[in-house]
Amino acid sequence: MWKPAKPLRVTEDEHAALNRWVRGRSTPQKLGLRARIVLLAAEGAANHAIAQTLGTNRKSVLLWRGRWAEGGLEALRDRTRPGRKPRLTAEFRQRVVHITTQEKPPAATHWSTRTLARHLGVSKMAIQRIWKAHGLQPHRVRRFKLSRDPHLVEKLREVVGLYLNPPEHALVLSVEEKSQIQALDRTQPGLPMKKGRCGTLTHDYKRNGTTTLFAALNVLEGTVLKRCQARHRHQEFLAFVKQIDQETPPEMDLHLILDNYGTHKHPKVAAWRAQHPRFHFHFIPTSSSWLNLVERWFRNLTQTRLRRGVFRSVAELESALAEYVKVHNADPKPFVWTATADGILAKVERATKAYNIVQKC
Repeated sequence: MWKPAKPLRVTEDEHAALNRWVRGRSTPQKLGLRARIVLLAAEGAANHAIAQTLGTNRKSVLLWRGRWAEGGLEALRDRTRPGRKPRLTAEFRQRVVHITTQEKPPAATHWSTRTLARHLGVSKMAIQRIWKAHGLQPHRVRRFKLSRDPHLVEKLREVVGLYLNPPEHALVLSVEEKSQIQALDRTQPGLPMKKGRCGTLTHDYKRNGTTTLFAALNVLEGTVLKRCQARHRHQEFLAFVKQIDQETPPEMDLHLILDNYGTHKHPKVAAWRAQHPRFHFHFIPTSSSWLNLVERWFRNLTQTRLRRGVFRSVAELESALAEYVKVHNADPKPFVWTATADGILAKVERATKAYNIVQKC
């Protein structure tokens, strides 16, 4: 027989609280076990008997008897422990940020986690955590181009106004040429996609000639007028404009959004336009091709039809382009322009200020 232990002192209120912990469905198991130890100890049960009854060991029983004697109910809860002192101080973190953003490694343009870790004598995971906390991604870069057009504001407001508030009884057409589209044939046939393996495409190719795609995107409806030409001089552009003239309702004015390519401003093109007053040309600012919506359509064309395409001749390429436009026009989905001119100009102003600061540094 085990020698009975001295009963613990437990008040009626404490006894009720311990019983609530034991019966409570949301009570953590470890807290319930401690409450049972104290309740049995309050009855004078031996420490070995308590351990055997509750499926624990005598050392745990002695621990929680002692804790109860020290602090009562609150002593049964887990004590808060101070976290491990961080190895990397705030000063070191700031040093990592400074080096990452202001300095360059030898013979390289940017730091990697490994090169910076070797430089500072820490692990690459430490550098990675600091970069993540500060939103730093040295391996990535975003391209930009600020327009230096002296008439930026006027042109921008004019074009955005056509997108957001198109004139009545008129068509707004985003017009551009995608030049030098190559008819590329792969040197070997690719393997088809199957479970666990993506499709394959050889890295090398055979060139079979080029074509230029002239396209006019109807901003309201999303339909596209197209024409393929071997070259993209003012003669070919004028031929495409004449095609637009023939394939659109004659009673409607036509507002063409164009970039600043020389063929669009050729004297012969200007002379023809003077004889056709329903045509209105609107030129986007220089270095702002993103303002021409047809460029977004060209992106879809490249990604879904051209990039993986195999074309054994220019005729085959032009046939594929015609098919793509036909399928697109059967179920057109217009691009909805939402950005305001004021919002764009505010971004341009912020970018210009940042650019000037970098130039001075």
